[in-house]
Amino acid sequence: MFERDITVETVKKVIFSGKVIKDYSDDKPYPSQLILGFDGNSPLHVVVAINYAEKELIVITVYSPQTELWDASFERKK
Repeated sequence: MFERDITVETVKKVIFSGKVIKDYSDDKPYPSQLILGFDGNSPLHVVVAINYAEKELIVITVYSPQTELWDASFERKK
């Protein structure tokens, strides 16, 4: 996220108000989720791991989905 100039505030907004579009419940060491949100009109994907024991979210990556790889809703890969 830092390399892409995406702020902590923007990532928090996506995490707390975005839509979980993929659940990776079998990921190790923690289950993870792909969350879709928007920064203004720009779509963002945030991948987080969930450490339930410690009640923490770990941000794995944040990126702008490419239109050639995702459908118009940015919820499904083409």
